[in-house]
Amino acid sequence: MKKWIGMGLSLVLAMGLMAGCAGNKPEDQKPANQKPDNGGEQQPDSGKKEPVEFSLLLPTTVSSGYHTRVPDLNKDKWVLKLEELTGTDLDIKVMEDAKFGVMFASNDIPDVVGSIGGPGSKSMSGSVESGIFMPLDDLLKEHAPNLMKLIPKAAWETVSYEGKIYGIPEFLKSPSRRATYIRTDLLEKTGLQAPTTVDEFLNVLRAFKELGVETPYQMRENFKYADIILGAFDVLPYKDQFELADGQVVPKFFDTDNMQKALETYKTMYEEGLIPKEFATISSTDFTKSIDAGKPGIWSQNASGLPGYRTNVRNAVPDAQIDIIPSPKGPEGKGGYFYYSPVVRTFYINKNVDEARAAEIVKFFDWMVTPEAEEFFTFGIEGDTYTKDASGLVTYKFPVTKEQQEEEGWRSGTIWAVHDATYNKLRLDLNEDGKATLAAFDDVLSQEGLPGIGFYPELSSFSKYPDLAAPSPDVGPKLIIDHMVKMIYGKEPISDWPKVIEEYKSKGGDEIIKEATERWNNKQGAVRIDIE
Repeated sequence: MKKWIGMGLSLVLAMGLMAGCAGNKPEDQKPANQKPDNGGEQQPDSGKKEPVEFSLLLPTTVSSGYHTRVPDLNKDKWVLKLEELTGTDLDIKVMEDAKFGVMFASNDIPDVVGSIGGPGSKSMSGSVESGIFMPLDDLLKEHAPNLMKLIPKAAWETVSYEGKIYGIPEFLKSPSRRATYIRTDLLEKTGLQAPTTVDEFLNVLRAFKELGVETPYQMRENFKYADIILGAFDVLPYKDQFELADGQVVPKFFDTDNMQKALETYKTMYEEGLIPKEFATISSTDFTKSIDAGKPGIWSQNASGLPGYRTNVRNAVPDAQIDIIPSPKGPEGKGGYFYYSPVVRTFYINKNVDEARAAEIVKFFDWMVTPEAEEFFTFGIEGDTYTKDASGLVTYKFPVTKEQQEEEGWRSGTIWAVHDATYNKLRLDLNEDGKATLAAFDDVLSQEGLPGIGFYPELSSFSKYPDLAAPSPDVGPKLIIDHMVKMIYGKEPISDWPKVIEEYKSKGGDEIIKEATERWNNKQGAVRIDIE
């Protein structure tokens, strides 16, 4: 397989690897609050060590959830246990990513700031470039052996600026996360095998329709989680899906031949009733409701959701069998979905934090990828949310209510600031659905997906031409999506796709391509996202 390749400055857990590098704590790895031993000289024992104090801002994209129901997060039992385990005294705050601009404008900046994505994200408001946070290279080399070993090169490059590391990333060791789901019970009724090509995929959908399946393939607005055909023809229109063609770095939808083939396939699906007629306006809520009600035969979603889908769909259709299969391949043998950026969140240390305290903060994050941390964030507190027998077998109290699920998400997601966020192996190993998820990652997702070139920080020209910029990692530019929808509905001829490319170029695309090509050639914040 190809390795992660990072070019220039740039942008749930696979803990089996972590256990290998952090199994027994070495004698020279001290807790976050333990001071140097002064060359072995005996020091007076003053009793309990003073905890390391620092403020920590955790980013969120939502205004609801567990953290909004806790009167004082610093008295939350999970935060208190985290402090106990790490020898820290945390002042935790949660802020919506979109409100960071107000914080930076007020200059009231915590000791540690977490953001969604990398340094070039809009929420960071150029704060890294303006010197608000400290470079961490030396601190990481001295105090974070676990992080330096585990975090992929592309993730470090993503959180760097002018050759220096400025953030500690919550990372993905594998960027392949999305999968093709199928109702295996329906497939068995058709007598067909799981589809491996686009033509076979269409035939399975047709067979589902003959069975009376309401939605053979579930679509969603903006082709979000509905891009299986775009992937098969390798024309995903996303921000990290640029490619080098004829000496220029261009969006993949510039491949006119394959883009037209993809659109013709979607048009066939529309005309034959294999996708909903209102596919262009289906919201995320309606998309989820349709799946949970057992209406679709095939859909696309993150592979980590397999246990939840099996539970929810069986509530509606008790005999439903749901599996993840390889995505159908196009004529060039490509298929699957886009590779995610290697960075989920990034944590920065305020330049005003003194060096000694900054070192302890780095140790705090380095602890988060140890087996002790993995067990706490995954299962919680022994005797409260889980028990362990003499052989080490864990019995975990799985959350049942929405409130319990949100509380688990706070512990195993929000405050677990730095770790491999691909999936949580410990939790998935507890039942058969979880083990099936792990098998899907190992056997299916590792063999598919589409690499591409992305830019961290983002191309400055994107801000000048918002209709030509992808508004999120998995949604294409408005101008492109609008034309795609019109062509599938038959309001524009698909043969006019070259005109769409010319329109894109004339409305600012030429400037985007020029900047992208220059940054790639000059190795300035250009990242090739690929799989190991």
